[in-house]
Amino acid sequence: MDIVITERLPYESTREYVYRCLKENIMNLRLFPGSALSEKDISVLLNVSRTPVREAFIQLESEYLLDILPQKGTRVSLLDVENVEESFFLRETVEKEVFYLAVKEFPSDKLFELQSNITLQELCVEEENYLKFFELDEALHRCIFEGCKKGRIWSLIQQISTHYNRVRMLNVAAKHDWPELLSQHKKLVQAIKEKNTSLGTSTVEKHLNKIRIDIKDLLVEFRHYFV
Repeated sequence: MDIVITERLPYESTREYVYRCLKENIMNLRLFPGSALSEKDISVLLNVSRTPVREAFIQLESEYLLDILPQKGTRVSLLDVENVEESFFLRETVEKEVFYLAVKEFPSDKLFELQSNITLQELCVEEENYLKFFELDEALHRCIFEGCKKGRIWSLIQQISTHYNRVRMLNVAAKHDWPELLSQHKKLVQAIKEKNTSLGTSTVEKHLNKIRIDIKDLLVEFRHYFV
């Protein structure tokens, strides 16, 4: 089982640790959609009892990341296009409005954070580090929400975007147009810096729509990962 095991944090309960470890591996596609999991194997791997593993499984099932099937076992959920589309609808609707706020007024410290993020994204493209690129992509969008004092809304979006984000991770891992993604991110930051509403509006629409276009290729290339 190709799982990356991280150290348990000082404040974490055993259940929280198991949950975080499994979720990180599922979201990063180290545990592929459709992968079989067992309470026994995970408890041995993480050196914990089976009870917190069972509890973590139940929580992950509630987030649509695991399918627990009586008499058949537990598997990482396959990617559901309908679930992805629902998350996309929410994100598209909200993020356009947040970006409209960002190009009107944005704090200088957050703008510096965005510009620093872009520099690191450029390095990731050079080094072909897709995991870090995805993290920075997420951080850039979160920073825009936070700069507009909408950080809690970003957190709510993340809670229902597990399938959407796994598809985005798959897209990045498959190297679907990294330079285009980076270019769009640069234009988003440029629009905020210059308070350029027209550039921001056109770019954010193209950027958010990209996954809707790319998913057609992913459905062909990785059909076995989808429902």
